[in-house]
Amino acid sequence: MHKPGYEYARWGVTETDLETGRVIHAMGAGQFFIPGSAEKLFSVSGAWHTLGGDHRFTTPVQALGRRDGSVLTGDLALVAQGDLTMGGRTAPDGSVSYTSIDHTYANSLPGATLTPENPLAGINDLADQVRRAGITEVRGDVIVDDRIFTPPALDPRPYPLIINDNVIDLLTTPTRPGRPARLSWRPQVAPYQVTSTVRTVAAGGTTDIEVSASDDGTRITLSGTIAADAQPTLRISDVQDPGAFGRTALIEALARAGVKVTAAATGPNPEGKLPPSPIGGRRVAAYVSPVYAEYAKLILKVSHNLGANLALCNMAVAKGSHDCMDGFPVLRSFLKRAGVDPGQIQLADGRGGDPVDRATPVALEQMLHYWQGTPEADRFRLALPILGVDGSLSASCTDCPAKGKVFAKTGTVVGFDTLNQRFAVGGQTLAGYLEAADGHLHTFFVGVNGASAPDIQGVFGVADDVNSIAALLQEQAARGDGRGHGHAGRRAGSTT
Repeated sequence: MHKPGYEYARWGVTETDLETGRVIHAMGAGQFFIPGSAEKLFSVSGAWHTLGGDHRFTTPVQALGRRDGSVLTGDLALVAQGDLTMGGRTAPDGSVSYTSIDHTYANSLPGATLTPENPLAGINDLADQVRRAGITEVRGDVIVDDRIFTPPALDPRPYPLIINDNVIDLLTTPTRPGRPARLSWRPQVAPYQVTSTVRTVAAGGTTDIEVSASDDGTRITLSGTIAADAQPTLRISDVQDPGAFGRTALIEALARAGVKVTAAATGPNPEGKLPPSPIGGRRVAAYVSPVYAEYAKLILKVSHNLGANLALCNMAVAKGSHDCMDGFPVLRSFLKRAGVDPGQIQLADGRGGDPVDRATPVALEQMLHYWQGTPEADRFRLALPILGVDGSLSASCTDCPAKGKVFAKTGTVVGFDTLNQRFAVGGQTLAGYLEAADGHLHTFFVGVNGASAPDIQGVFGVADDVNSIAALLQEQAARGDGRGHGHAGRRAGSTT
């Protein structure tokens, strides 16, 4: 806590024995901290409680019009339901796949990778179902009905239909020095087109790849260099119109399944053709999601910002509202019932990225304490990143005694201090559970606000220090003491 870079910083360290209620550490317990993504503990908990851990989103396709044998004279409507992945991450066992650094962070963090699943899996499944329902021709249009909620002005912005997190993945692989690099991209949906001028440079050279896109997002260009000895490098580009994108994706999937659609595949989503809600057509297909607890695990493990903001919309819709901001009263009501003091929380989004967002360590520990009194205590705890094992803590403490014994949500808020040409770490936090000596759990918070770092490696070092303190707390708890001695060694940092 006293290293260079922390001269003007403020630390908080709290720890409570869940079984006895004994407070072991209480530095800054009742003060507001910038928690970053640790505030996802609140939004995800609220959605999990409101929907239920076993809730599944069912996204139907309705046939609107007259059916004559295999021909539908009318339209097909995909009725979006706020499903976070639409099958694009669903593994064969029904779990939701993730990597330690999610593809949604590819433009800001090194090392982001892709999950192996087809991002169009749910759309393809819907198209196959339409064909199995006996429809081979649609003499009409395909429409995405996205009226379930109005996309809020949050960053990232959640939409009723989300395919591949509403981004295009762009993977650059080096070839020989002096030659163009190899590009692959997904999902490939018209009218999106990608071109690359990235060239391979000598081993040890600079890897610096920039992405630009047209105003509508459909013309994407990559430029820059990649070193011959570099790993494949991922970048992403935003889908600007998820409704139009989903409509085209479904029309193309229907064609692959053997269903002809007379309407043009590309173009705006023709929402004006929809009848008054609710749609009264006949269901010809439906995609059923994994359980919400799997989505919660994705959000918590990789600090999935879109999913956390979507949680507000999911809560609002569950209570009959189309306004995602109505998720906040639902969340507040849940927090009060859960024994969490809403006055010790400030929250203006679901992800913990708004300048308003603050929380006290006490409130975070109250949230963690609530879960241990529920039947889903273990499922929630295991949904958190695990030190040295997975998620945003996978690279930390990989060979220390605390490995696998700290379950905690990370939080990072970083900006660039232009005046001093250094990074400003507004907040680096960690909140979760420690395994104690006799097998029961302690809740804890470790966080620092107002640190500085000379470069990106220094930022990682701040995360490293926070994670090291958490490991030390666990080692003390495992010994059954709280005296603060012991040495955990240096850890690799985490950044989300």
